[in-house]
Amino acid sequence: MSITPKPNSALLIVGHGSTENPDSSTPYFDHADEIRRRNLFAEVHCCFWKEEPSMREAFYLIDADDVYVVPDFISEGYFTQDVIPRELNLTGSTTTVRGKTFHYCLPVGVHRSMTDLILKRAKEVAPGVDPATTTLIITGHGTGLNQNSTKAIRDQVDLIIAAGAGYAAVLDAYMEEPPFIAEWDQMSQTPNVVIVPFFISDGLHSYQDIPVLLGIETEVGAAASQREVFRQNPHMLRGKTLFYSSAIGTERLMADVILDQVFDFDQLHRNP
Repeated sequence: MSITPKPNSALLIVGHGSTENPDSSTPYFDHADEIRRRNLFAEVHCCFWKEEPSMREAFYLIDADDVYVVPDFISEGYFTQDVIPRELNLTGSTTTVRGKTFHYCLPVGVHRSMTDLILKRAKEVAPGVDPATTTLIITGHGTGLNQNSTKAIRDQVDLIIAAGAGYAAVLDAYMEEPPFIAEWDQMSQTPNVVIVPFFISDGLHSYQDIPVLLGIETEVGAAASQREVFRQNPHMLRGKTLFYSSAIGTERLMADVILDQVFDFDQLHRNP
């Protein structure tokens, strides 16, 4: 699917950001640059919860009166349902605030096209490895704040199984709730294991915390941009061959998922 150009509308990509990791916001700006290059919107901007520019500054960044807001988040949860609407004063799918009309789209991570990106990333990280001898694990944070935070990952597991990708098993696992990603070897019955982090950026969790939980590293290391070489694959650990990918949100095609959510919004709310 492709959206028609919107020369009178702006696109606002909203991310979490981080005060602790310099790489957290990089994918958001990459996605914005890619969409800007396609000349589909009058303006394309990013704003964040934990970095500048903040969500409350968005009103001053945007000149257009019509604005599409796409949460560049993995799941529907606390941030997409509570924080972003509060910070931007959004009260529904379309809200007029200070003379601007905001169209609030669903987060990228719940879009059906994410399934293809996960399978693409899994194949790239373990080229030539037979899926029939492989367990594919999609891992995320997990939280007690909102039960929807894990739903997007469980949905992707179901979609990949239904797609018949050929993996011996497709599982979900989390940092802070069961099933725990630290027990990846115990939940895998195959000699090969591919783990794809369901995060937007190679930030604190996917690049620094999870490698310790997996046993790849013994202590939290420096940020991705501060190392000369990205993590090598495969890793021979706990009697298995482990392939660990970069975060799914670093995939260049994530820009298309953002546009897919704009297209779906129009189909549902503007072109019924």
